[in-house]
Amino acid sequence: MPMTLGYWDIRGLAHAIRMLLEYTDSSYEEKRYVMGDAPDYDQSQWLSEKFKLGLDFPNLPYLIDGSHKITQSNAILRYLARKHNLCGETEEEKMRIDILENQVMDTCRQLVMVCYSPDFEKRKPEYLEGLPKRMKLYSEFLGKQPWFAGDKALKKSSAYMKFSCFLEVLVYLG
Repeated sequence: MPMTLGYWDIRGLAHAIRMLLEYTDSSYEEKRYVMGDAPDYDQSQWLSEKFKLGLDFPNLPYLIDGSHKITQSNAILRYLARKHNLCGETEEEKMRIDILENQVMDTCRQLVMVCYSPDFEKRKPEYLEGLPKRMKLYSEFLGKQPWFAGDKALKKSSAYMKFSCFLEVLVYLG
């Protein structure tokens, strides 16, 4: 039985989950909720189902995998990583993954704050000016390793990075 991933009809927080589901060749279906246009942003499609799914903390994104019902994007990513043995093998690898997960969330949050600001044009140059310093931290954390944590999935990861879903994100961000 395929898993169900529920989220708005956008990339947003579910896109990393979609990428991990594809990477792991997981069987899944998407339930995409349409949000109305501004300024009202009608959410009735989601709100009509929100409390009927049996989620402990009804929220988007959610993943339903049999009896497992998970909300929160990082909890879903961790669940999938554990299910597919992608959480690191040593304590050092696990620690590096934990650090990186939270650092990426901070970096994304900083970008979102700029992108959704009414003062976007004013905040954009400052954000872009600080970006090389933030990226340097990632580079230093990576060091001379080929991957941020371990090298077990090296061959599959290289092939996956050529996958159209991954390339679409790179083109979109570029």
